[in-house]
Order: sequence, then C-alpha cells, then structure tokens
Amino acid sequence: MASRTCLYVGATLLFQTLAACSPSGDSAAAPSSPRDGATSVPAVAATAADEKLIVAFGDSLYAGYKLGPNEGFAPQLEAALDEDDVPSRVINAGVSGDTSAAGRQRLAFTLDGLERRPDLVLVGLGGNDMLRGIDPAQTRANIDAILAELKRRDIPAMLTGMLAAPNLGPDYREGFEVIYPDLARKYDVPLYPFILDGVLGRSNMMLGDGLHPSAEGVRAIADRIAPEIGAALVR
Repeated sequence: MASRTCLYVGATLLFQTLAACSPSGDSAAAPSSPRDGATSVPAVAATAADEKLIVAFGDSLYAGYKLGPNEGFAPQLEAALDEDDVPSRVINAGVSGDTSAAGRQRLAFTLDGLERRPDLVLVGLGGNDMLRGIDPAQTRANIDAILAELKRRDIPAMLTGMLAAPNLGPDYREGFEVIYPDLARKYDVPLYPFILDGVLGRSNMMLGDGLHPSAEGVRAIADRIAPEIGAALVR
C-alpha cells in the first residue's frame, strides 16, 4: 500500500479533475436506473454451476468510463479471477456520476433483476459525494442502508473505499474517510481501502482526464483486488 502522503497527492488530483467529469459534464452513456424511468437492469448471462456471481455496484470507476466493452472493471476483474482459478461472472452495475443516495435508490431494482442471489456485491460509492462536498453523515447513512439491505437479503458484500481531497480540509477528511472502515467493521465485510491505489497519478494508468483509469489501470486494479475478492468469496 502506498503511503498516505502519496494517496493524498492523488486525491488532490482527483478533486481537481472531477469537476469536468461530474454528472453535468459526463457524456458517457450510463446504465439505466429507476430514477430516469428505466425498466431494464444489467444483462446477466447464465452462470455455470461452479461460477460465482459478483455484482460490481458503484460509480464511473466501476462503470468502465470511456473504455471498450472488455476493458472496464467488471470484465477485467472477471479475467483476473479466472487467472486465480476463481471462475466468476462479474456484472457491471456501475453508473457514472452516481452518488451514494442514487446508488441506494437503485439497489433493490438492480438486485431484483438478477437471475439469482449474488455470491458477492462489491460496493464502491461515495467519491461523487465527496467531490460535491455532501455532508459525510449523509454518505454514511446511504452506504449503511445499502449494506443493511444486502445483509437483510443474506448477500455477502465487500466495500471499496475512497479518500477525501485535502482541499476539503481536515474536518471533512476525518468525517469522510472513517465511513468505510467503520461500516466494514459494523457489517463484518472486507474493505479494499482505496480503489485507485497504485494507479492514480500514473500517466500510463489513467485516461487524459487524470481521474478515470485507462484499460491498463483497470487491469492493475483488478489484479490487486482479485485475491481479496477470492478470499471474500470463501469467508
């Protein structure tokens, strides 16, 4: 894990570039959700008997922003798990620009549309809350509700975390960053502390916007997180 100094430098870059990639400026097509009148859910191919069904439920970092159909987080994670001898089907349930509130709103819609109960749901939300300066208490409440619903349905979960930009000040940072470890402990779920660890700030790993990972960056993320997901699947 990189030092916190390096991570905060990366988080500063994240904050400085997100304004151009927020929902109002995000031209990438996003999966439909109930709040925009949609009636469809992410397509799910039939899983083989020995395959694990994993749902990647998050924002643009999961959605594969400006990447090809096989370059986003879901397909590359699926490939990384396969290389680790963990046959899985990973469903892309990422929506660019989603806040934690938007994710909370569409969770039941997403889960109800699946062919069966997932073996694991990865939850990666909160980055857009931070970049909008939303009160961390609201972010906490929304992610808490998402994990509570997954627990109610007896669906295992795993959190991927985000750092707060230093520009927001130490009080905001303290209130925001504790959300992920606190909720991971509360619900006894694994935590991958920073989804862009080892990738943010490296030009060959990021798109030109300096925010979203390139195909190479996504591959690095998938390779880093796959062993932890494999462990989560056998808890």
